[in-house]
Amino acid sequence: MIRDLRKVSEKLEGTAENHDKLKLWLRLLTCTIKVENLISNRLRAQFDTTLPRFDVMAALARSEGDLTMGELSKWLLVSNGNVTGVVSRLVKDGLVERRRAKDRRIQYVRLTATGRRQFKAIAAAHEGWINQMLDPLSDGDVRSLMKQLSKLKGVH
Repeated sequence: MIRDLRKVSEKLEGTAENHDKLKLWLRLLTCTIKVENLISNRLRAQFDTTLPRFDVMAALARSEGDLTMGELSKWLLVSNGNVTGVVSRLVKDGLVERRRAKDRRIQYVRLTATGRRQFKAIAAAHEGWINQMLDPLSDGDVRSLMKQLSKLKGVH
């Protein structure tokens, strides 16, 4: 997919029209995909886990308490179906526990003590990998990019 994006970007650079915003979007997407692939490979190699599992554990770690499956889906910006499978595997591995509310249709999930310990170890490594990947950027570059990207975050 990255190769395809590069081809599109190269074609755009050869045109007379100004496509800077489209080229920026393609560059952001390419960088995101590359970082995501590197993180996924390292999670698999060093912790025998996947990025979706890490994302679910991260959302549960950030929450103030239990989350409903619906809240977890909204937090992760994915469908309930996507979250259900990941949560089921985490429950099976003893990293997450589920409980039903009085309304049997609602399930709450949270990290177990083992899940919290494992998440802390993975999160520390994850932060180190991100810092390493973004090391070419100065502190000023990071602040500037954050400021600029904050403008995009609210776009609908």
